[in-house]
Amino acid sequence: MPSCHLQRALGLAIAALALSASAQDFPPKKPVTLVVGFAAGGAADAAARLIAKKLGENIGQSVVVDNKAGAGGNIAHQQVAHAATDGSVLLLGSVGPLTIAPHLMKVGYDPVKDLAPVSGGVYFPNVLVVHKGAKVKTLAEYVQLSKAKPGSVDFASTGAGSASHLAGELLNERAGIDMTHVPYKGGGPALQDLLGERVTSYFSAPPTALPHIEAGKLIPIATTGLTRPPYLPNIPTVAEAGYPGFEALNWYAFVAPSKTPAPVLERWNQEIVKVLNDPKVKEALLKHGLTPQPTGRAELATFMKNESAKWGAIIKERKITAE
Repeated sequence: MPSCHLQRALGLAIAALALSASAQDFPPKKPVTLVVGFAAGGAADAAARLIAKKLGENIGQSVVVDNKAGAGGNIAHQQVAHAATDGSVLLLGSVGPLTIAPHLMKVGYDPVKDLAPVSGGVYFPNVLVVHKGAKVKTLAEYVQLSKAKPGSVDFASTGAGSASHLAGELLNERAGIDMTHVPYKGGGPALQDLLGERVTSYFSAPPTALPHIEAGKLIPIATTGLTRPPYLPNIPTVAEAGYPGFEALNWYAFVAPSKTPAPVLERWNQEIVKVLNDPKVKEALLKHGLTPQPTGRAELATFMKNESAKWGAIIKERKITAE
């Protein structure tokens, strides 16, 4: 009968062989699917296609982008949570489904238990824009107007629970104001109503607002990151304009089904980080207003946990519901 020491050694050897076998299955022997929870043509899709192309070149395997739009990205997250666990399925997850939606509604997945962090992807701040008829040019004037006529200043978003919605609610909380939220089914309708002066303001994705800012049709008064984005160097952040620590970012991160073997997840992390650090990929992403955010797996897990806690607290305090 083997001794305890021999049994332990055999156990370790078997575990090592299992890990080695899992690692040898990378890349998967079939095409890789990178799922995106939004329609083609948006920021998430642009990032996914740029990254997927380089990933495929680097690993010598096809990486196909699969757009599964609907329910603010929740449909894609639910699908990947229950997808194949052989490393052939990745998801470019987003701030809403990963850290906001679970606080607002029942979703068919648990972002912590069903999805494993792989690497950060890209992020960008929103820009708070107003129409010319609002007659405000700074965040201080905007807040003053909101306080002078509580509830009269409204802000558009791309939907209840979206990053643009929560940015407005965070400003409500930090500035002690009570702006009225006006949800839309997307950035296009929100922007059209802002240009038509049917809504006062909008926490817009920069690529959407920039052409109208440059044409003088919209006034940018603040951005929602901690630092000024390079494409709006003269516009202060909300933090700079009087609310230190204010940060409300749109971000996308790579996740996979939670039962995917750890060695495979680690390999995907290495490959994605390599792509995000590639100078040509970085340049292409920045041209789209997207800042690369490569991270380790543990770092991403901590980031998502902190984001979830922050937005969960705002949702509870502001009594936000899935309108």
